[in-house]
Amino acid sequence: MKLVAQDMHIATGGTPVILVSKHEARVWDLHPLDRLLVRSGRHSTIAVLDVAEKEGMVRKGSVGLFQEVIDSLRVRHGEFVDVELAEKPESVSFIRRKLEGKSLGYPELKSIMQDIVKDKLSEIEITSYVAANYTRGMNLQETCDLTRAMTDTGDVINFHEKQLVDIHCIGGVPGNRTTLIVVPILVAAGLIVPKTASRAITSPAGTADAMEVLAQVSFSREKLQRVLKSAGGFIVWGGAMNLAPADEKIIRVEYPLSIDAEGQMLASIMAKKASVGATHVLIDIPLGNGAKVRDFANATRLKSLFSTLGSRLGMQVKVMLSDGTEPIGNGIGPSLEATDCLRILEGEEQPSDLRGKSVVMAGKALEFAGKAKTGKGRSMAERLLQSGEAWQSMQRIIHAQGGKRTTHTRIGLAHFSGEVVSPSSGAVKHIENSVIAKLARLAGAPVDKTAGVLLHAHKGNLVGRGDTLLTVFSESQEKLEFAKNFLKKNKAVWVNQ
Repeated sequence: MKLVAQDMHIATGGTPVILVSKHEARVWDLHPLDRLLVRSGRHSTIAVLDVAEKEGMVRKGSVGLFQEVIDSLRVRHGEFVDVELAEKPESVSFIRRKLEGKSLGYPELKSIMQDIVKDKLSEIEITSYVAANYTRGMNLQETCDLTRAMTDTGDVINFHEKQLVDIHCIGGVPGNRTTLIVVPILVAAGLIVPKTASRAITSPAGTADAMEVLAQVSFSREKLQRVLKSAGGFIVWGGAMNLAPADEKIIRVEYPLSIDAEGQMLASIMAKKASVGATHVLIDIPLGNGAKVRDFANATRLKSLFSTLGSRLGMQVKVMLSDGTEPIGNGIGPSLEATDCLRILEGEEQPSDLRGKSVVMAGKALEFAGKAKTGKGRSMAERLLQSGEAWQSMQRIIHAQGGKRTTHTRIGLAHFSGEVVSPSSGAVKHIENSVIAKLARLAGAPVDKTAGVLLHAHKGNLVGRGDTLLTVFSESQEKLEFAKNFLKKNKAVWVNQ
């Protein structure tokens, strides 16, 4: 059927959607969630149908196009488009098999990833696949095949280097922005570090969100190669460069569900490393109550999975376990976390927990990559940090990524703030990761980069009655009040009297 394109001036943020009137739906026997092929000249896309309940929203003989469809078809308001029913992709049957608890091989997984990338699957179908991975799990071979499928359905960048070092933390702990410290230390030591990072899934900030406070994080492949050549490393958002592109669309589904299936997480991390040709990868697994991995047995098992998966993919992988029982650093939220990192790079000792962990990570990576002898990596990392060489490397990275050379004092914070004080004197016993993360998100992070939570005390610190335990920053008074009301029902910091 040939219909007139009507620009709805609405974006879904993901799934392509078209809209028809009740009349059109009745005439053509169309139903909500039908899959339709929409063509305009040489361009075409698969879209999900919705039916307008309100009369007149879509004119007779027209089809309402959401922004994703407009962009894909390069069509203008008032032009004709062809619309026809589209068959369900074969990958839907593979998703059904996964829901039934069966393992999928490389051909099936590649088919699913291709259809996700090409927007041939609806959000419901992608959600079903994510849920199936979460509930049914994946064996090692399936995880390996998924990693290859995610890599093969995107671009792969060849930096023409014999050794490329990368680092990654599996997440789950607020703050913990070690990447912005470790990468410049490694670059200062002469290593090449192409770090691609994710935006937040369930946390108040991802590494890409924090780095974006300082510099651009979205680049073309050609520009990225120039950045690496001039700075020796980079910290960028992998989702902007078609590296394992299915991952970003899967993340959009995982985010509202607040889930991160183990096999999917492994494949997501390793596919990004494979896409940039990483040869040496250091993985950090935070461990403990409040982290993604809560006990030593699961941490050890995950460590083995990463190492074996890396071996099968031709990478050398080293895994370290770290304390994940409380937030790392003082700031929670993009600007606050970037501030912590610049403080340390500029030579300040605080926050000491973030500084200490970053030095340990950098030391292990230096030994792993052959830049330091066994047992000497940490002292080398300390020297590069104290001498200012790591800070100089970070300045070069920021400059190469289009940012301004800055210091932590130039990073602004949100306009509104509220303090939480200790009800008694004593030692801080516990800080609840999930409550702190939720609090920062309610305040506006990571969408509002200046929003978040600033911790004034950590576990073991002595505080007096009335001392400030934390400060909440928000760009709106309404969000700040919402966050404060959340704290009335949920305790973030425990103090022993």
